[in-house]
Amino acid sequence: MKILFFEVASWERDLLRESFPEALLIEEKLTIDNVKNFSDAEVISTFVYSQVTKEVIDNLPNLKFIATRSTGFDHIDVEYCRGKKVLVANVPEYGSRTVAEHTFALILTLTRKIYQSINQGKIFDFNHENIRGVDLFGKTIGVIGTGKIGIEVIKIAKGFGMNVLAFNRTKKEELAKSLGFFYVDLETLLKKSDVVSLHLPYTKETHHLINKQNIELFKKGSFLINTARGGLVETEALVLALEKGILAGIGLDVLEGEKEIMDEIEVMTSSYKKDIDLKTLVLDHVLVNHPKVIITPHNAFNTKEALERITKTTIENIKAFLNNASKNLV
Repeated sequence: MKILFFEVASWERDLLRESFPEALLIEEKLTIDNVKNFSDAEVISTFVYSQVTKEVIDNLPNLKFIATRSTGFDHIDVEYCRGKKVLVANVPEYGSRTVAEHTFALILTLTRKIYQSINQGKIFDFNHENIRGVDLFGKTIGVIGTGKIGIEVIKIAKGFGMNVLAFNRTKKEELAKSLGFFYVDLETLLKKSDVVSLHLPYTKETHHLINKQNIELFKKGSFLINTARGGLVETEALVLALEKGILAGIGLDVLEGEKEIMDEIEVMTSSYKKDIDLKTLVLDHVLVNHPKVIITPHNAFNTKEALERITKTTIENIKAFLNNASKNLV
């Protein structure tokens, strides 16, 4: 069967070649302009920049299966595929624990003043007064969003001996009981948490969930972590919280104004890098040079293991289709 992979990156090439030695590995994205060059394709795999529209599909008369190497699938006309009996599969999950670990990397960097400590060590300054941190044991973390990532954060927090409060539209009471955390309303969570960590998708409803109105509810000396989406937090509210001494530290892997992408993996592609100047984006934020703020460049998902899971799941999806046992269909 004729299998083609588009938008192939260096980190996935070997795994793809090992599993499908006869497949074509193509660096460019699939477009209406080049689709006629691949009219014999029966199975295709893309990232999110290949817009698999009705017009593109019509130019692939032999197409039977699409395996997107992403969680989101808005770049594919799934309804039209159904009408053409073309199956579509995605990668439903690849980095929940990965993002949760990065969340705690940010928390520990702030609570133990890691950056300040490193900088002092480089100049042989062993004055400990300015780098005194705080323990996590016995502190309360408020987890906003108890999806897969939020639950992994809760599990790690319990390992640190933290108390856990959670806020979510839908409550998982049995899981809360087994893991030992409690659901509360958002106002209570903000008031009682020493650390607040965000793990919600970005929607109209969650836009500026943390804002100038509720930022003053935060416990004085608390920490805010956002590894979810930049638009969940109003940047002006963060500046306000720092000016008033409400927050002792802020850890951000995402920024308001950053393109709200469907998948973290999009930032790994060359097309994304052409579309956005990340350096300018970060420099435009007044937070970047603040001593109480840590910013990482949308990197929470980016581990060797997470990227391998994307590729391996895609390989499994294609092999399952070839064996008439399709999985992860959307």
